[in-house]
Amino acid sequence: MRNTTKLKQILLKYDLDLSMDEDGLMTLTLVDKITGSLTSFENSSYSSLLSKCYSHFLKTIKSETDFKGVKPEARGVKH
Repeated sequence: MRNTTKLKQILLKYDLDLSMDEDGLMTLTLVDKITGSLTSFENSSYSSLLSKCYSHFLKTIKSETDFKGVKPEARGVKH
């Protein structure tokens, strides 16, 4: 998948802050648009950095959608 495609998907859920220090180490911080939670990733390669963020995005989306449509009893929730 192209980096621009990954970036477009990430931007659906997160605002981004991208910075680089004097040694070329880039830091990409994801800010969740709904909860405001912060998650940061560091790497000297833009492609690797974006891949890490995209992987995090997919895990987050999966965990948010795992229980949709499942009855509370099936999730282990007792009334």
